[in-house]
Amino acid sequence: MAPFHSGELAVQQRMGQAAVADRVGRMIRADIPAVAASFLAEQPMVVVGAADDTGRLWASELAGPPGFVHAVDAGTIAVDARPAVGDPLREALTRSAPIGMIALQPQRRRRMRVNGTATAVGDGLRIVTDQVYSNCPKYITRRQLESYQPDAEPPLPRHGTELDARQQAMITAADTFFVATADTEGNADASHRGGNPGFLQVLSPTHLRWPDYRGNSMFMTLGNIQVNPRCGILIPDWATGGTLQLTGTAELTWAPETFAAGAQCSIYFTLTEVVERPSAGPLRWGPPELSPVNP
Repeated sequence: MAPFHSGELAVQQRMGQAAVADRVGRMIRADIPAVAASFLAEQPMVVVGAADDTGRLWASELAGPPGFVHAVDAGTIAVDARPAVGDPLREALTRSAPIGMIALQPQRRRRMRVNGTATAVGDGLRIVTDQVYSNCPKYITRRQLESYQPDAEPPLPRHGTELDARQQAMITAADTFFVATADTEGNADASHRGGNPGFLQVLSPTHLRWPDYRGNSMFMTLGNIQVNPRCGILIPDWATGGTLQLTGTAELTWAPETFAAGAQCSIYFTLTEVVERPSAGPLRWGPPELSPVNP
């Protein structure tokens, strides 16, 4: 039986994709296949989604030399990193917590997702997996990793309750962002969204909107939002290593007049806090090659 909760099932039915989702959902497994373990071991970056101590959802980037994420056994993944000092999830992930993780490989337009429970171990995490599965390459912007600068001292993050003009411009220019959501029981998920610059729209200093393009038909992100509006967004600055982390609430909108070209629905996001970390990460990526399937 496909591992979908009521929100996911409701969106699948509304989209007319229930049969497709049932078929595709059979690829979800609790253990880590050998091909997934090899893929993880190659990656210098993952994005995790989880809730902070107040229940707000955030997405955070973790980085390290290839191998810093690796399978310990068939049901456990080690991540030899934790969110940096000042990251909203730093304190939350010192305790056992539901977590979603996505490993994205921009160079080859590949990605895989893991949902499970994270426990702090030393300076890293151990994730006991509940769901392990790959996603299609749609909408992934190709980039080449140009350098790894692990010794950089990140500046202190900047906090706000609305987006300033520079942050709005960064969002408007983005071709990639990551979304953290959770179901009603707190089971977290981290997913990727990609498109041409401008697909993530700034409607005001506290409101964003983005289109949902056709994907794997499981609608895990939309299904979570259907039942739990709390949501986190991570927007990376690939050239500098900086990030914008937003938390707030999201709402699915089915009004066709809000749809962008190629969209199945729209998602409205209301911001409650923004954390900007300039040049925070050690990775520096080259210029984008947009996906040829972007609407």
